[in-house]
Amino acid sequence: MMEQGIGNRDQGTGTTRSDWERERQRRFIGIAVILVAALTATGPQLFLGNSCGHDFDFHLVSWLDAQQCWREGILYPHWSPSANFGAGEPRFIFYPPLSWMLGAALGLVMTWKAVPIAITYLCLAGTGLATRALARLQLTEGPATLAGCAALFSGYALFTAYERSDFGELAGGFWISLLLLFLLRDRMPNAPGWRRALDGSAAPLALVLAGAWLSNAPLGVMASYLLAAVALALAVLRRSGAPLLRGVVATAVGLGLAATYIVPAAFEQRWVAIRQAIDDPGYQVENSWLFARHANPALEMHDLELLKASAIAATMLAVAVSGMLICWARGHFRGKTRWWIPLALIPLGVLFLQFPVSDPVWNLLPKMRFLQFPWRWLVVAEAPMGIFFASAIWMTRRGGRVAALSVCVLVFLAATGLAGFSFFQDCDEEDAVVGMLNVYRAGTGFEGTDEYAPTNADNSLLAMGLPAACLNPTPAIALGQGSAGADLAWSPEQAGCEETFPAAPNPGKAAAEHLRVDANVPYDGYLILRLRSYPAWRVKVNGQPATGLPERADGLIAVPVPKGPDRVTVDWTATKDTWIGRCISLLALVLLTVLCVAERRLKLPRLS
Repeated sequence: MMEQGIGNRDQGTGTTRSDWERERQRRFIGIAVILVAALTATGPQLFLGNSCGHDFDFHLVSWLDAQQCWREGILYPHWSPSANFGAGEPRFIFYPPLSWMLGAALGLVMTWKAVPIAITYLCLAGTGLATRALARLQLTEGPATLAGCAALFSGYALFTAYERSDFGELAGGFWISLLLLFLLRDRMPNAPGWRRALDGSAAPLALVLAGAWLSNAPLGVMASYLLAAVALALAVLRRSGAPLLRGVVATAVGLGLAATYIVPAAFEQRWVAIRQAIDDPGYQVENSWLFARHANPALEMHDLELLKASAIAATMLAVAVSGMLICWARGHFRGKTRWWIPLALIPLGVLFLQFPVSDPVWNLLPKMRFLQFPWRWLVVAEAPMGIFFASAIWMTRRGGRVAALSVCVLVFLAATGLAGFSFFQDCDEEDAVVGMLNVYRAGTGFEGTDEYAPTNADNSLLAMGLPAACLNPTPAIALGQGSAGADLAWSPEQAGCEETFPAAPNPGKAAAEHLRVDANVPYDGYLILRLRSYPAWRVKVNGQPATGLPERADGLIAVPVPKGPDRVTVDWTATKDTWIGRCISLLALVLLTVLCVAERRLKLPRLS
């Protein structure tokens, strides 16, 4: 009997085996609740089909192009060949890879209609689970699970999923919650500063920061500033340099891991019209303060979106602040202020950034203006809002708790209904995905992204239906007829091309990053290729490098060719900054391994 008693009780803690089993069951139940909640939040798309939000077409084309590049043997593509009606653009250099790689990978195992819904579900479920894990640092299973549900049903998460279809930013609810988790965790409060900093949290924090940057560039900017601000606040509250040391180590390693994307994207911005992303009036921070209205008719649609975002921001921040006050009144902060205060500062900081008084911050801090919309910071407020909300309404008495949870279920269902009614975006066609797939397979191509155009080029001057190569005696001739933009098209009956040539077979080379044209040219002239100019292309004529290529207003490559048989080849080459980024990431991977080993050898307690 004595042996049985010892076997059923954890020596030193007095915890029985049945206690552990009950705790594990609660944990599994909490995870299951989050997964079901995420499925519920995805419900409108399960019944109504895809929500074709603002960025839906952009992401679908990216997934299709990435998957096609994989089929051609390009593991990390740089060029999106179907953009600009087949002339392409360097989209994969400037848009982080995780979202388009995930979409392309899911497209290998499910239908393209299901891929956006699956990504939405995964991001919402990840937001809930990560918020729950963060809340478990101070809360029990029940309120922590409720916090996760509140975060994934938050207005901004559903707005991003349905109205915007911004899958990269939608992942922010997951990454930001984990970032706060590994920053706030203090597993060795009595250890020396360096051991306290490297308590098993620095390595995962580095991975989280890298994940944020590789998901969405504005998200990476927000995550970096949030990490710095929270680490500084914790250092002051704990009177220890450990949070700052952890933040510095994680930032160095995390940015290094993401350098394979960050370095080329930063260096090669000078080769494209990247300022289109912030110079457009609709993308300027000053035009996006909460509840702002504009007399400019061009901003009418922008104002409608801003009104929705403003209502969401007011609701979320009001819930967060109210939750804080209730928690303070109920004494939840007593003895735990070092954990709660950083969380409380986040909604207040987000609120400050929504109004003109914060304009100096947007102008002084690097890359802040590339966030475009101040309300993007609401993704940072999702987890704190969920935690304060759950802590405020969680009741100790069973009857009160059941009543409060019943109201929460109704509120969450109402939020889902609002997403389906107000945020859901009907597709232009009866079946947008099938229609886009037909266009893609036909090789017609799609409109390009303005900020990825060559610096002196205009996307609206690119014509649809261009041949692979067009011969002209002069390089600057305009191709296509009609109005600039989507109506501008070329046909063989037009006088724009004196002769046309198809792309020649190029055995062993991927079509996305290699082009060959064989042409018997009757006179010295120019071959205008259906390919956008970019410094990474290496153009050769009969094996010799072509230099001094003239610029065109539509950004197409114009290659001077002599009379007679000519072979023009265009091949993508890795630039110096690409190799620098890869080397930095490789070094960071080595440092991450060393960091993991170092933290493990400190014999820290296992994760709960």
